[in-house]
Amino acid sequence: MGKSKDKWGFSTRAIHVGNAPDKEEGSVSPPIHLTSTFKQDGVGKNRGHDYSRVSNPTRARLEANLAALDNAKHAICYSTGMAATTALFQLFDAGDHILISRNTYGGTYRMSMNVLKRQGLTFDWIDTRNPENVAKHIKPNTKLVHVETPTNPLLELCDLEGTAAVCKSAGVFLSVDNSFMSPYGQRPLELGADVVMQSSTKSLSGHSDVLGGVLTTNSDDLDERLRFLMKATGGVPSPFDNWILLRSTKTLGLRYQKSSDNAVKLANWLDTLDLPRVIYPGLKSHPQHELAQQQRTPDGSVIYGNMISIDVGSIEARDQFLEKLEVFTLAESLGGVESLCCVPYDMTHAAVPVESKLEMGITESLIRLSIGIEDVVDLQSDLQTALSK
Repeated sequence: MGKSKDKWGFSTRAIHVGNAPDKEEGSVSPPIHLTSTFKQDGVGKNRGHDYSRVSNPTRARLEANLAALDNAKHAICYSTGMAATTALFQLFDAGDHILISRNTYGGTYRMSMNVLKRQGLTFDWIDTRNPENVAKHIKPNTKLVHVETPTNPLLELCDLEGTAAVCKSAGVFLSVDNSFMSPYGQRPLELGADVVMQSSTKSLSGHSDVLGGVLTTNSDDLDERLRFLMKATGGVPSPFDNWILLRSTKTLGLRYQKSSDNAVKLANWLDTLDLPRVIYPGLKSHPQHELAQQQRTPDGSVIYGNMISIDVGSIEARDQFLEKLEVFTLAESLGGVESLCCVPYDMTHAAVPVESKLEMGITESLIRLSIGIEDVVDLQSDLQTALSK
């Protein structure tokens, strides 16, 4: 007998869960249900769907696929990663308190401090590398600890098992922004998290051609509450975007492994150069390298990720570096098959106060590299040329 679906390997699940051939015509690639509404056979008698803001067959397929990749019971898909994070935070009420990793994505800071703070939620931005520091900052009204690991762009790691134990003891939910690692590199639900958020624009898509977000959880209660919020607020993705993502996750394992392998080689080479900082969890020089080795995937492999940050020392050197690049593209976002770079100080973290950025070490000369799947020799040659004086 063959294995049951829950015993399938990662790439088998990625290719087959949610992608069963169409029952009527047998098409191996599932059809897209480009419809806003559905015929009903009578009042209160539909065939599983009634309106695409509430549910859609193509979205249902994608949610089944993404839940399987995270080993989750539920997945709820959104129009963007920020829509997913906003929905997560909207689970809570005025006066509730949320703790967030200090150098997480700048868009999370902008939404929290410029939107939800005005509606009565309170936030603190803390160093989440040490579970004891998380415990120290939990208040009586704290409802959620939201961590990003590795953080954006300083690649600080969170001890997920230790932090999950702290949150469970305090009766606080733990959510993890796993956009950098993807479920191929890290599955936080298996380490004790309650909710995992991902910008599916990034590695889940991998082709820089679609926006999306997803929350996964094993909690029936959280799933029910999140689906109500989606119905009420409407941050849903289009059927076409769902289909594109469903196609893209089939190659997630191949893409992420290749880009991570490239990143390991490039980080080790960059670490031999005379740069002020090279930040990558796979380097022995990374202060949390041991933790990066411990947080293995269930099959025992260690994935360090496809993101590297370097500091070139000055704005002049930064601009010269960016001008010389040919293979890397200066652009927002990450996780695509093509290698990208950005300057977090002015781009992804523009909304964060200058004092906070500098205190954390996000300088004007810090460059974040998203490593793609090109030939690594070409990526190294491109960086070498850009770094030459």
